[in-house]
Amino acid sequence: MATKGNQFFASQAWVQGAWAKDVLLEVDASGHWSRIVIDAAPDIVRDAQRLDGPVLPGVVNAHSHAFQRAIAGLTEYGARSGQDNFWSWRQRMYAVAQRIMPDQLEAIATMLYTELLAGGYTQVCEFHYLHNASVHAPQASALDLSMALVRAAQRSGIGLTLLPTLYMRSGFAATGLRADQQRFACTPDSIARLVQDLQTATRGMAQVNLGVALHSLRAVTPQALTQLAAFADAQGLPIHIHIAEQPQEVQDCIAHTGQRPIEWLLAHAALHPRWNLVHATHATQAELDGVRASGASIVICPTTEANLGDGVFDYTGYCAQGGSWSIGSDSHVSRAWNEELRLLEYGQRLTRGQRNVAAQSGASNSSAANMLQALLRSAQAATALPLGGLQLGQRADCVVLDPASPALCGMPSAHLLDAQVFSSPGSASLGVCVGGQWQTPVVAGPWAQDFARTLAAIFA
Repeated sequence: MATKGNQFFASQAWVQGAWAKDVLLEVDASGHWSRIVIDAAPDIVRDAQRLDGPVLPGVVNAHSHAFQRAIAGLTEYGARSGQDNFWSWRQRMYAVAQRIMPDQLEAIATMLYTELLAGGYTQVCEFHYLHNASVHAPQASALDLSMALVRAAQRSGIGLTLLPTLYMRSGFAATGLRADQQRFACTPDSIARLVQDLQTATRGMAQVNLGVALHSLRAVTPQALTQLAAFADAQGLPIHIHIAEQPQEVQDCIAHTGQRPIEWLLAHAALHPRWNLVHATHATQAELDGVRASGASIVICPTTEANLGDGVFDYTGYCAQGGSWSIGSDSHVSRAWNEELRLLEYGQRLTRGQRNVAAQSGASNSSAANMLQALLRSAQAATALPLGGLQLGQRADCVVLDPASPALCGMPSAHLLDAQVFSSPGSASLGVCVGGQWQTPVVAGPWAQDFARTLAAIFA
C-alpha cells in the first residue's frame, strides 16, 4: 500500500472504542498520532492520503517464542496410549531448540514476524531464552542469538520488545538444568548484562525496546527473581513470567513452597502494572483478584493453550471487574490476533453454555469491541510503549482492512469488527502502519523460501 505525507483520511476508523466516520489521522515526526479529527470536513482532508478500507488500531502480541514457529504443524501425531500432553510436546520442542543456529533463528523469525504483521499485530514481545551455544550451533552467543531476532523484526517492519529470559533450573527441587536445557542457562547478572549490551547494540533502531522475563517459578530461585525484578524496576522495564499454565506445575509449587504459583508470587514479589503473567490458566478466584488489585496484567494465549491441552482461562472471573489482560500467539500455531480472540470467546461459550461472554465485561454490548479495547488498554503494560490505539500521543500503528474480502463483503459498517473477529478467517490487510511507516507484509516470496530451506536443514 503506497502512502506519502503525514496525513491520512479513513472513511471509517476505530476511535475510542467505536467506529468513527470520516477520520483525519496525522502523524508527527516521531511517528505518533498528533492530530485526529472525526467527521472531518472536506476542506480539512483535501490533501490527506485516502486509505482504501476501514482502519483498526495495531495490536500487541504480548507473548512469542519465535523459534517454535519451526514446529507449528509438526507435533500433531499423538501416542496411542493417550499420554501426549504439554510435557511430551516440550520434549519435541527442546529437540528443535538444540539445533537452531543464529542465521536459522533469523530466517524463522523473519517469516514469523511478517506473518504476525499480516495478521494485524504491530508489536511483538519476544520471550527469548535461547542464549548459549549447542553442539549444532557451537559459535552462537547470547548477543548473536538476540540480534538475530532484532534483525528479523527490522527486516519485517514489526515493532519488537525483546525479553531476555532468566532460566536457571529444571524444577523446584533441582539445583540446575538438564543436559537438554543448557542452551537456556543464565543468571540474573548475565541477563542484566545482555539487556545492557542490547540497549547499546539497538540504540537508534526504530521500534525496538527491551524488557526482561523470568521463565517460571520452577525455573528460577526466589533470590534470582527478586534480583532481576529489581534490575527491571530500576530501568522501568516490563517484566514477564510464565505461571500456572499446567496442573502439574501448580501441584509441584504447592509441594515445594506450600503455596500455589500465583499465590506465592503475590506474597513474595511486589507486583505492579509492568508485570505480565503469562497463561495463569489454573488460578483461583482469590489469586485472580490479587493480580487485578496489583495492577499487573495476564497474557492469555488461546490457540497455544488449546493446542497444548492447558485448559481454559477463567475470563469471566478475572474480567468481570476489569482485570487487565493481553494476548499472545506463544508457539504460533496461529499468527492472527482475531483468531486468538475468537478462540478465547468460544472457549468461554463452550465451558459456560452461553453466548457473547465478553459482551458482559466491558462498556460495549459487542464481545469483539470489549476484547479489542482490553488489548489496547494493556498494551503499555506489556511493552512499556504508548500503543493504545488511535489516540493522540500514541504510536502511529494501524491496519487497513480490505472491505471486499469475504468476511467483510456486504457487512453493515457497525458490524465490521464483529465480522473481523467472528467470521473466519477475517479480512486480509491492505496495509499496516508501524510508527508512521507503512508496510505491505508479503508472506510468500524470498522470506518464505529462506524459511523453507531453514526447516529442511533443521530437520535433515
